Amino acid sequence: MPEKKEKQTDKQVEETVQFKGKYIPAIGRRKTSVAQVRLYKNGQGDIVVNNQKIKKYFHTSDLVSTVEQPLKLTGLQKDLNLSIIVTGGGKNGQAVAASHGIARALIKLDEKLRDTLKTKELLTRDARRKERKKPGLKKARRAPQWSKR
Repeated sequence: MPEKKEKQTDKQVEETVQFKGKYIPAIGRRKTSVAQVRLYKNGQGDIVVNNQKIKKYFHTSDLVSTVEQPLKLTGLQKDLNLSIIVTGGGKNGQAVAASHGIARALIKLDEKLRDTLKTKELLTRDARRKERKKPGLKKARRAPQWSKR
């Protein structure tokens, strides 16, 4: 009887980067998304979101650039490591929440960066949310079609 050869499947091993040491915590929010940011000094510029590399979690370059915007403005992109845990909402809300959290952490790191981040409105929490549905209406403001007869 011929021996069965086992097929070896190439399992993709997740590259999770574990950061150690002291960190600066901050929380960023947008709609229903919440981002817990941990900023580590003396890093190589690694950003990990929910135990995945940033480009793997946020698939589009627009979302990656949204998250990295506070770092680019301050010029600290290659000097810090970031660990971010995001929950709730969609990918876009999570990206803006992460950006908000990074901006808050950078202020804790160096108070002089406040003016730079404030001019680009990265410290302002975007308070816009979905409006609630009212009774008698189909949606928040959409009324049923009016019929004359």
